[in-house]
Amino acid sequence: MNTCVVGLQWGDEGKGKVVDILAEKNDIVVRYGGGANAGHTVVAGGEKFALHLMPSGAVRKEAMCVIANGVVVDPEVLIGEIDSLAARGISLDDRLLISESAHTVLDYHKVEDRLREDALGKNKIGTTVRGIGPCYSDKVGRSFAVRMADFNNLDALKEKLEKIVDYKNKIFSALYNAEPMKADVIFEKCKVYSQRLSKYICNTTEYLHTNIEAGKDILFEGAQGALLDLDHGTFPFVTSSNASSLGLGPGCGVPFNMVQRFIGVVKAYTTRVGSGPFPSELDNEIGQYIRDKGHEYGTTTGRPRRCGWFDAMAVKYAAKIGGINEIAMMHLDTLAGLDELKICTGYTIDGKEVKMFPSNIDTLAKVKCKFETLAGFKEEITDAQSLDDLPPQAKEYLRAVEEAVSLPITFIGTGPARNQTIFKKQV
Repeated sequence: MNTCVVGLQWGDEGKGKVVDILAEKNDIVVRYGGGANAGHTVVAGGEKFALHLMPSGAVRKEAMCVIANGVVVDPEVLIGEIDSLAARGISLDDRLLISESAHTVLDYHKVEDRLREDALGKNKIGTTVRGIGPCYSDKVGRSFAVRMADFNNLDALKEKLEKIVDYKNKIFSALYNAEPMKADVIFEKCKVYSQRLSKYICNTTEYLHTNIEAGKDILFEGAQGALLDLDHGTFPFVTSSNASSLGLGPGCGVPFNMVQRFIGVVKAYTTRVGSGPFPSELDNEIGQYIRDKGHEYGTTTGRPRRCGWFDAMAVKYAAKIGGINEIAMMHLDTLAGLDELKICTGYTIDGKEVKMFPSNIDTLAKVKCKFETLAGFKEEITDAQSLDDLPPQAKEYLRAVEEAVSLPITFIGTGPARNQTIFKKQV
């Protein structure tokens, strides 16, 4: 059984916890897209792990971890994560593989990201300024791309960096009057990256297909969320990769038909970071209540997240394009204490029903939500171990969401820890 786990909202849904739980029953965990702009949190044994590049399964000491070709790798961040996990007794020495075809985020990408955002002013995209977009741009442009394989040929890499940095300096000076960077300084860092990471670099596509043929169970982990997908999200307020399950094939070389289970992760409400339309947003005291109770501040940036009611129109769309067949709902406990709960079950524009979530932001900005209102629940549910332990109002809320998105909810998160999960289906 091969499984793919992706977010169905604007990221931050709780994928890390779901992947960590599933990793216990899988042999290999694969991260196939995004970069260090992702923030996946895992709580295990009372300890909190914040991961950005490493697959969330890394906390499971038996799981092989693969960073596939679709990921843009920041070597400095990755080395930091390897060392941080090692300091906490979790070694990756014999169980981490990095695709030789994965592209690398270097200093000039981060500089370019910051310069672009500053120049856009109030129209900025709201990136994490981690260099992700510029790195993907270089990947598409090809001429100035550096891949992990290049760390195995330092002489050629030095020559390549001299050309790239010279080009970048001319662009940055002309457009932003920026100070020039030094190729030799970046190359010295790359020598360190090579020393630390070369042993992990390989052909991960070959590795994955070999293990599929051997009958191994593989877990594929998405980053961000489907509504941030470059092609199918709320462009331009999206990430720079295919953050839905549609990115799986190009991101690791394994086709859709080799994956049997697609799990879409959602929060019991909706959040968004940065700019862009948000139809069910609660810019009021209820939104602030959800933000504070759910600790809705970015794992990567610390930015406060915008909060709103659960948007079934958005989730249903994300599930359709991603071939999702079951839902994992996290953060149900955050809604405890509210007098009433609402689910956005439809959109209208000028009184006319909208059939599907419109990813075009001009259209999305015009929609009005149709809400189903349900009774809230006062009881805290963090100790609930089964559906029977939930208040009737919480169970009714789950039923209403299932009906609205036309998919079963099989995981229910009632807190951050592994054991704060209710399973309606065998893992």
